[in-house]
Amino acid sequence: MSDLWNFEKIPYVGTADPKQGLGFHYYQPDKVVAGKKMSEWCRFAIAYWHTFNQRLVDPFGDGTAQRPYDKYSDPMELALAKVDYSFEFYQKLGAEFFCFHDRDIAPEGGTLRETNKNLDKVVDRIEARQKETGIKLLWNTCNLFTNPRFQAGAATSPFADIYAYAGGQLKHSLEIAKRLGAENYVFWGGREGYETLWNTDLKREQDHMAAFFHAAVDYAKEIGLDAQFLIEPKPKEPTTHQYDFDAATTIAFLKTYDLDKDFKLNLEGNHANLAGHSYQHEIRVARSAGLLGSLDANQGDKLLGWDLDEFPSDLYETTSVMWEILAEGGIGAKGGLNFDAKPRRSSYTERDLFAAHVVGMDSFAAGLLVAAKLHEDGVIEDLLKERYGSFDSGIGAQVEAGKASLAELEEYALDKKQSELISANEPGNLEAIKATINNYIIKALAEA
Repeated sequence: MSDLWNFEKIPYVGTADPKQGLGFHYYQPDKVVAGKKMSEWCRFAIAYWHTFNQRLVDPFGDGTAQRPYDKYSDPMELALAKVDYSFEFYQKLGAEFFCFHDRDIAPEGGTLRETNKNLDKVVDRIEARQKETGIKLLWNTCNLFTNPRFQAGAATSPFADIYAYAGGQLKHSLEIAKRLGAENYVFWGGREGYETLWNTDLKREQDHMAAFFHAAVDYAKEIGLDAQFLIEPKPKEPTTHQYDFDAATTIAFLKTYDLDKDFKLNLEGNHANLAGHSYQHEIRVARSAGLLGSLDANQGDKLLGWDLDEFPSDLYETTSVMWEILAEGGIGAKGGLNFDAKPRRSSYTERDLFAAHVVGMDSFAAGLLVAAKLHEDGVIEDLLKERYGSFDSGIGAQVEAGKASLAELEEYALDKKQSELISANEPGNLEAIKATINNYIIKALAEA
């Protein structure tokens, strides 16, 4: 391992000293939790765009980031250098996966043909570093939203030339996915939506987007790409409304257009909040439909109304996420936890970049430990079994079996007294449930 970054490999330091430094307090990749290694439950991935490209700008200020590759001025030299810096970063952090958009890794040329040539040169370097290090590609994707040509969308653009360009860009991106062994391929509809309905043919745009996805499935089969296809929901921003609003909306879209056999969902915490949901809610919705694919790990500030992409540090949230993952048996067949997150503008140094990822990885490792203890003790399982126990026998069992007609339900209920119906509702003890989760967080981490 070289020394492009002036840091050693991040060690595990344990919990003796609670002050956070450049060391893991909870994450031990080989530690077995609930029958699997931590690294197998979490499958951490680094987001190329935030980690290596993000300059820490915000709507009111220029970038503050200081990076060791800032010395390169030629765009292609910089792109190739970033590959070397990125793979050393993965190794020193102990992350086994990375993710990227096509336009993250190479500059655009004057035409799609010229852009593809630039892209292929960088992909050559990535492929070589993969072979040297064993670092794997969790997923890649097309950037179909940054360039001004996509101002009115890509797959939903009202202009056929733009749709065709997006299709050509996607074709090459899928070829790169196969070449680099991508385990998944993600679609994020950054501008697949509308600003106003007055100039939008909503059905026609969604028909076009579905055709775009079907074409991707067909081409993946043609070239033998065995990646899981994923859609990442987000309700708005940059558009007023995006067609992949949340998990439920996206699932309805997939089922409407017969795409649910080929696509699953890549879910993000901050996007869940923007849709008015918790991260756990979005994961549960996807799990219930059998469509949980992978996760982006970040959080938002509940006091602010935009996509902040903060590194996750909320242990209550990471516990809820890891509880769902444990209940599912893993993050889908090929999924992982991708840190689609960036440090704050005041955290601009190289050390801050490492420290932010350490906090994120530790927070999910801690959540895993707590969730494993909850599952081991059957806390939530017992609660659910007791709450829904009336459906295990009698009239409830008839309902479960689909054998209860309205006439039978009426006959059962006609002479029930209101006092009996009220007493049938066992107290929910919602405050006690939340306190129990808090107690498990404290207990499990104290024992770590």
